[in-house]
Amino acid sequence: MKRRDFIEKTLKTVVAANLLPGLSMAEEANNEKAAWKIPPEAKVPTRKLGKTDIETPILIMGCCQNLDPTYDRRLHRAYELGVNHLDTAQSYAEGQSHKTIAPFIKQIGDRKKLTIGSKLHIFGNATPEDVMKRLDTSLTELETDYLDIFYMHDIKNERVLGKEFLDMGEKLKKDGKIRYFGFSAHDSNAYQFMLKACELGGAIDVIMFKFNFREMGKDNLNRAIDECKKAGIGLIAIKTLGSIPDDGEELVPWTSKNFTKVQAKLKSVWEDERIDGLASQMGNVQHVNENAYAAITPMKLSKLEREELKEIAKQTEHLYCSGCNYHCEKGTAEPLHISDVWRCMLYAKRYGDKDWAQYCYQDIKEYVEKIPMERLHIAMEQCPYHINVPKLFSSARETLG
Repeated sequence: MKRRDFIEKTLKTVVAANLLPGLSMAEEANNEKAAWKIPPEAKVPTRKLGKTDIETPILIMGCCQNLDPTYDRRLHRAYELGVNHLDTAQSYAEGQSHKTIAPFIKQIGDRKKLTIGSKLHIFGNATPEDVMKRLDTSLTELETDYLDIFYMHDIKNERVLGKEFLDMGEKLKKDGKIRYFGFSAHDSNAYQFMLKACELGGAIDVIMFKFNFREMGKDNLNRAIDECKKAGIGLIAIKTLGSIPDDGEELVPWTSKNFTKVQAKLKSVWEDERIDGLASQMGNVQHVNENAYAAITPMKLSKLEREELKEIAKQTEHLYCSGCNYHCEKGTAEPLHISDVWRCMLYAKRYGDKDWAQYCYQDIKEYVEKIPMERLHIAMEQCPYHINVPKLFSSARETLG
């Protein structure tokens, strides 16, 4: 039996079992592009988001990219497939994300059919009062009375998990401006904030944190995930592709004919049932279909696919910044912003979004361009993976400066 006939027969069996009605295997074109065929009745599965009353699709629409305020085909196609959870932030799309989502909310016609989460950075000595004023701006931009989830974005220290900010979260709930309260954490010390959240007696409802095929197996992170699940905290994975700002991954063989590399990376996260959902930035309708297909199909990753993901992680670890700044910044009084510069280059080089990369880089440009090259060489030596920090900063200055 030919491979395609075998797959189609297998999926017909699945249809008969009512697991995935009408879904057929995607046709491959030139072994590179696929027309992911998803029937109208197929929907992305959902999971309960911690102890909240939200049933979130396991695939969440990341809204960091520019959206069409007139009619965004990506948002509407995702909604057709059951992706009714949007993840945004006041800073996304150079400050335009909220304003471009507002028309989509009206087009759906029922705000309650959508789950909308948004985020705010809490910089420096910002107070809860500052944050609440900025949240009002977010609600105005979105043209909605409330957020389903409000996150303190990319937190760096436990100050924002202190009483004054927790009281802020309770006040916002009481005032009806948010339904649930949480935070996002991007760096390798996210597990510390997650464990702290478990001690706060239910004050934190949802956490977004970096989790991908590169992060799996880390003892501290897995312990934090387990404790969050015991505490009923909803968990949403971000940075799930574990991408690098260069083409190094392409040098490592990927032999799967069942899934693209992107799909396999997403599947590896979904197959951890402790994770309630993952946020994915999908740049076009093709990406929506590709990601949704991976979410919908019951086909699991094979042993070979898992091994090849591990090999990618191993062969490219010297190109991937996990955000463990306490290594590279040892002996430095001021932050070097290495993980921030790396992330900007990721946006520019890997995702092809130079405008967003430059927008993010402006926040740190004045400082990072003053760092002497000898200090960057010391940081490279202190990095556990010896990321070429001097080259990274030189590239950023040339590309984004």
